[in-house]
Amino acid sequence: MTNLIINAKGIKRQYGKGESEFFALKGVDIAIKRGESVAIIGKSGSGKSTLMHILSLMDRPTSGSLKIADQETSKFKEKELSKLRNDTFGFIFQQFFLNGSQTVLENVALPLKIAGVSKRERNEKAMEVLKLVELEDKAKNKANDLSGGQKQRVCIARALVNNPQVIFADEPTGNLDSVTSEIVENILFDLNENHGITLITVTHDDDLAEKFGRQITIKDGEVVSA
Repeated sequence: MTNLIINAKGIKRQYGKGESEFFALKGVDIAIKRGESVAIIGKSGSGKSTLMHILSLMDRPTSGSLKIADQETSKFKEKELSKLRNDTFGFIFQQFFLNGSQTVLENVALPLKIAGVSKRERNEKAMEVLKLVELEDKAKNKANDLSGGQKQRVCIARALVNNPQVIFADEPTGNLDSVTSEIVENILFDLNENHGITLITVTHDDDLAEKFGRQITIKDGEVVSA
C-alpha cells in the first residue's frame, strides 16, 4: 500500500464548449500523503474550490488520473464514487448545511443513516464523536438553537462519524469570530496530529494556511507552488 492517500495527475476541468470554453484547471498534479495537513490557497477564481471538489469526488475531472487510496477513480460509476466518498472522506463547510429542525444527534448520525447503519449503532457512534468535540450535552437540542461555533463543532462531529481517512474543510472558520475560530482550529489539528486523519482545507486566510504542514498555491488553474 502506497503512503499516498490522494494522487492526482494531469487533472483538467473544462466548462463550456466552443467560444465559451474555459479551463478551471489546466493539468494539475498533486500528491498528498496519509496524515498530512495541507492548505489549498489562491485568489477567488483561481480554481482552488474546483480542485477540492474533484479531489473529494464531488465532481469529476474532464481528463486526468485521480487515485484515492490506490484506487483509480476515472472508470468508477456514480454509485462506486459515492461509496468511496462516504467511506473515506468527511466534509466541513463554511455554510454549516445542518438541518435546523433536527436534533444535533440526528444531524451527526446522517452519514451513517445514508450508509444503512442501524439506528442504535449510528446513535452510539454519533455520541462518541460529540464527546470528542465536547457537545454531548447538546445531543437532544435542535441544531437551530446552537451558536455558530457550536454548529461548526457539530459539523466536525458529523465529518468524523464515519471514521474518515481524510477531512476536507472549505473555509472552516470563515463565519466564526477569532476566539471560536481558534477552538475549531485546535480540534481540527488535534484530529490530524493525534488521530492520524489527513486534513485538507481550502482557505483565503493566510494565517490559518501557515499553520498547515504544507501549502499548495493555485493560480489561474495551475499549481504554482506545492
